[in-house]
Amino acid sequence: MSRTLRVPLFPLPGAILFPRSQLPLHIFEPRYREMVRDAIDGVGRIAMIQPHRLDDDNQAPLYAVGCVGELVGVEELEDGRFNIVLLGSNRFRLVRETEADAAYRCAEVDIEAFNDEEPPPLALIERAEVEREARRLGDALGLAVDWSAVAKLDDEMLVNAIAQVAPFDVGAKQALLEQATLDGRADLLVQLMQFHRAAVSGGAEIEPTLQ
Repeated sequence: MSRTLRVPLFPLPGAILFPRSQLPLHIFEPRYREMVRDAIDGVGRIAMIQPHRLDDDNQAPLYAVGCVGELVGVEELEDGRFNIVLLGSNRFRLVRETEADAAYRCAEVDIEAFNDEEPPPLALIERAEVEREARRLGDALGLAVDWSAVAKLDDEMLVNAIAQVAPFDVGAKQALLEQATLDGRADLLVQLMQFHRAAVSGGAEIEPTLQ
């Protein structure tokens, strides 16, 4: 079964959104200012998706999976830029791009391609492992983190928040997004944190590449 929506696409490398997670964004390019204005005047949705290439020619091929976000916060600045907050609603599978009378890209997406109901909690040992590796990576990167606040996050928010902010490459972030279950995402996240910490500690400037 599938259910398609027509949505504006925001192809942003390294930016992923999960159901029930929030993503703050600063919008400054004219085409994406237009997209935000149209979303405000319309149904209030923007679909986050990652491009395969980092060049910005508006034609870069896209990954097949992204997430629809609902506009839950909008601040328009005096010069026309926006600060917005998206709340993830559904992951989707890209069906096809559509013609649009706009500067930004649009597509039909299948929002029933994934089961995005609220997941069961992680096993205690899984939760502990995620927190432990996050602390180790934070220390290796020299980050100042309020770990007491982190400990209060529920399992889904913890895993998804780390996945959003961790300095992984595009392919790794996409692999996290496409994980079918929370425990699968947590397991992959732990592996990626261990790899990145080893790379940082060893002085190697490498990232895992997951396609």
